[in-house]
Amino acid sequence: MKATACLRREYGALLLCLAAFVVIFVLRYMDNLEFQPKSTIIMVDHQPVSTHPQMNRSFCTFQPLSPEDALEERLILDSTAWPETPLLPAPIFLEQTSDPAHSNFTILPGMKGGEWHVGDQLEVMIQTSDFQGRPKKSGGDFLLARLHNRKLEAGVAGQVVDHLNGSYSAVFSLLWEGDAQVEVTLVHPGEAISVLNRLNREQPDRIYFKSLFRSGSLSETTLCDVCLRPTPQLLCNYTDLRTGEPWFCYKPKNLSCDARINHYMGGSKANLLNANEEKLFQRGVNLKVSIRASGPARVTVLPQGQLKVKSSTVTSGPSGYYYQGVWRALAGTTVHEFNASAISQCLKGKVVHMYGDSTVRQWFEFLNAALPGLKEFDLHSPKQAGPYMSLDNANNILLTSRFHGPPIRIVVVSTSELRYIANELDGLIGGPDIVVVFGIWAHFGTFPMEIYIRRLQSIRRAVVRLLDRAPGTLVVIRTGNPKDLNLFASLTNSDWHSLQCNKVLRAMFKGLNVHLIDAWEMTLAHHLPHNLHPPPPIIKNMVNHLLSYICPQ
Repeated sequence: MKATACLRREYGALLLCLAAFVVIFVLRYMDNLEFQPKSTIIMVDHQPVSTHPQMNRSFCTFQPLSPEDALEERLILDSTAWPETPLLPAPIFLEQTSDPAHSNFTILPGMKGGEWHVGDQLEVMIQTSDFQGRPKKSGGDFLLARLHNRKLEAGVAGQVVDHLNGSYSAVFSLLWEGDAQVEVTLVHPGEAISVLNRLNREQPDRIYFKSLFRSGSLSETTLCDVCLRPTPQLLCNYTDLRTGEPWFCYKPKNLSCDARINHYMGGSKANLLNANEEKLFQRGVNLKVSIRASGPARVTVLPQGQLKVKSSTVTSGPSGYYYQGVWRALAGTTVHEFNASAISQCLKGKVVHMYGDSTVRQWFEFLNAALPGLKEFDLHSPKQAGPYMSLDNANNILLTSRFHGPPIRIVVVSTSELRYIANELDGLIGGPDIVVVFGIWAHFGTFPMEIYIRRLQSIRRAVVRLLDRAPGTLVVIRTGNPKDLNLFASLTNSDWHSLQCNKVLRAMFKGLNVHLIDAWEMTLAHHLPHNLHPPPPIIKNMVNHLLSYICPQ
């Protein structure tokens, strides 16, 4: 298009020509930069700066939120803040931290003078001490507590309260007759929590991701993440245009951003801790180690009495408990047991969509194995990554499972299969025969909590839209669960971070017409060892809980 040609045209046409010049210039400029218009990170010679005080120590910067979302983020961060434990001087670093071998717990006698009945609450006082046997004077340790009876296959999680002075209370609801054994575990000393918090701010890329770019015979691999360290390299911006979820890759030298074909976990960084910090994560020493009782560790629970004794230390109770190996929910719905026939009857005419990580996929796999009429389609999907689909034609049951969007720490996933949960929910019609299940937590363990909050905000908006257009749609959310921990697992997916994610999840969906399945307490209260992927007896109880929401009668 030539300027002389434009000048021969009338005034209106001249304006169109000028507009065309601008559009062509902008498109060419953006193409040369390999940026999408909604880029949230600008490559400059210095680090991006965030206005958030905690984020200034990180190279992550975030797209501004609306005032309402920003206020919610601030309130959630404040309400879930962990008590800070300052790091101690290196020469006496470990010696002054909590040592489970020198700590102890005591069962308090209660108002009935050491007699307990079903319906009462049992309170335990925990006193932490350091490696030299001196009582701790500050809080911040991460403790778990459980009351159980192995013979009865009974168990319930305790509610732990930090008194911020080295002492803690654990409160248990007494829900069965007979013996009840107290178990208290130090997961992390407070100093370890401080290290994990710092790593999530300063080293969110300690698990790193890659993508392969290919065009014809040319191929290149580059690093990708929610936020990348500043370098002279250009970025490819894959921020989702609908949800605003950020994702970036360093631009290949000889290929365009459009040539990206997959996503995968590249590996993990080593040497994240100094020698003293590493001592805070020792299995058998101070990493998920039991604390002994200073006296009796068990009580005998008598039949329910007329007067129930409640502790004033806690205001909330457990979400449920096990008895004879079966989970009994204390709120929400009555949990029924379902055999194969009952499952088929319950799901008849239903479409169940499952979204999230591999802990949600376990439910899909359980139902596939439990129902002989449910046949899985071969979608030629990579194992672990999915997507998956199963159909029971006779009973008109459709079951699908799909992974959440990046970050994803599994096998290679095609870029065409990278889907954000919010976008998937927006594609559903919904209705009384549609069940939506999701759980998202296990792949966010290295990131600042702001990343997780913003992901849940986009999912919640989609849930609200779904329930507005189809109020009869059933939405069920799975929380995270405790797992077996070693040094690597602690630094990349700690129980502490999972617990914090659960707190955020509950706050985010409070008041909505959704149902939560408390995988945390269902794993903690069970006698089987903790595992990222809970063993079949726990999964069976979780699926029974899910089915009880679908078919409450």
